Amino acid sequence: MPHIPGDTRTTGLRAPSVPALRHRDGAGDPPPRAEVRQSVRIPLYPATGDPITARVMTFHGLVDGREHLALRLGTVQDGVPLVRVHSECLTGDVFGSARCDCGPQLREALRMIDTAGGLLLYLRQEGRGIGLYNKLDAYGLQDRGLDTYEANRALGLGEDMRDYAAAAQMLLALGHEEIDLLTNNPNKCEQLRRYGIRVRRTVATGVFVNPHNTGYLTAKVARTSHTIRLEESA
Repeated sequence: MPHIPGDTRTTGLRAPSVPALRHRDGAGDPPPRAEVRQSVRIPLYPATGDPITARVMTFHGLVDGREHLALRLGTVQDGVPLVRVHSECLTGDVFGSARCDCGPQLREALRMIDTAGGLLLYLRQEGRGIGLYNKLDAYGLQDRGLDTYEANRALGLGEDMRDYAAAAQMLLALGHEEIDLLTNNPNKCEQLRRYGIRVRRTVATGVFVNPHNTGYLTAKVARTSHTIRLEESA
């Protein structure tokens, strides 16, 4: 682990485990079958606009054993749902943190999917899979000059430890082999395709830049080829 001045830790906390379904060459095994265990109707009140109604579903048999959710919104018009695969971000989604763009992306996705018809998959993969405490440790390192990926590595963790096998399982359990994907992350699209999901097209997310997340978003574009048009916010 690189030495960070003033840092007395030697490594991050053990990161949550992820399923080992992908081979080293990038090919993937079809994920095992999952099943819907519960479906309930929940009214949602996003920050602005009219309330919307979601059918929220839980699952049996997800490969990572986590409590992921699927929210069915609106009415699909042409048989292909608009899907957002959103990784949990407590600080952004719940508390409105400006250090990332997760909260605005989540609220945008709820509205867009309610209009187009589709699903929001809410995955419990906090901090790109490293967990909440590790993410906050990484924030501390970012405050000392590291970017979001360098901070993960300094903690002895991967730059992005998320795996989307469970997302593919959820989609297949709900009868959706083909989707339109709302994302700016090419890796998300690639993984879903490896796990047997046909991505008909990708739909760009909005650009949510503020003075506190510019470095974070710039690193995502530079290091992991996120398709965030930062020039649109200039």
